[in-house]
Amino acid sequence: MKTSTRRFWAAGRRTKGYSITEFLHGYVYTRWPYAYISIAKGDRKVSTWQKPFLGILAWFLLRSAFGRSTTAKQEFAERYHGKVVPTDAAEQLVTLDRPIELHDLETIIPYGTAKDILLSDPDHIVALECPCRAEAKNPCLPLDVCLIVGEPFTAFVTEHHPTRSRPISQEEAVEILRAERDRGHVHHAFFKDAMLGRFYAICNCCSCCCGAMQANRNGTPMLASSGYVAEVDVAACVGCGQCVSACPFAALSLEAGILSVDGGACMGCGVCVAKCPADALTLERAPEKGEPLVLSELLSATREEA
Repeated sequence: MKTSTRRFWAAGRRTKGYSITEFLHGYVYTRWPYAYISIAKGDRKVSTWQKPFLGILAWFLLRSAFGRSTTAKQEFAERYHGKVVPTDAAEQLVTLDRPIELHDLETIIPYGTAKDILLSDPDHIVALECPCRAEAKNPCLPLDVCLIVGEPFTAFVTEHHPTRSRPISQEEAVEILRAERDRGHVHHAFFKDAMLGRFYAICNCCSCCCGAMQANRNGTPMLASSGYVAEVDVAACVGCGQCVSACPFAALSLEAGILSVDGGACMGCGVCVAKCPADALTLERAPEKGEPLVLSELLSATREEA
């Protein structure tokens, strides 16, 4: 057994309520992420004679995600989900200078499980080739834009995927986030029950390749709003339409030169704000969308409570 696997198991034993089944799930998910995601998206048939453990377990764990049952889709999303975070909030997640421990973030991560942030060695960051992009027929580039954050996850990924991952500095992580923002991609902070029930990665997602965004469109509510909604300054808007074509959630429309925002569809990612040449768009807090994941505010509130 590899050293990083033993550390993953040890971390699981220290995690309240974490079972051997969840550990096996987490091991499969992290050991074979490309097959796992491809199976989830329906792009690859399960080869049980080649990898019986992977094939059987992946089928069992993923079959509900894209099935017909609304209840099954909701149950899957409860265990595996992403929180939309604008770039400045994402940067806070990759520039911490000390470990943090935040539990039960119900108002921010509105799911039944996997809603903690426990970052050990937060400066340990790995850029991993995105499984969603890597398994796509015509993937968006570059591939190495999935940011794995903290231990025991970064050590596991580095040891098991040496040719598809690379350790990076916090400064490099910020550069990747900003470059992906400029490409019009969405930052998602991902949480998963099998990953010790907590935050473990920031994915920089494009609507064409991302399995979670596709699942969300198909009725599996894997993504939570950032807690913001885009608002337009009609007087400043020049009607160029750049934001409409850039919006990954199809929440903007332009009719007769007037830009409008569908508040229900908007996830508050900030892509439109970055793309607007007239600075006519801003992100505004939307309480009905939940609270934003802003570490500086959470840590400040924690200190005040103490």
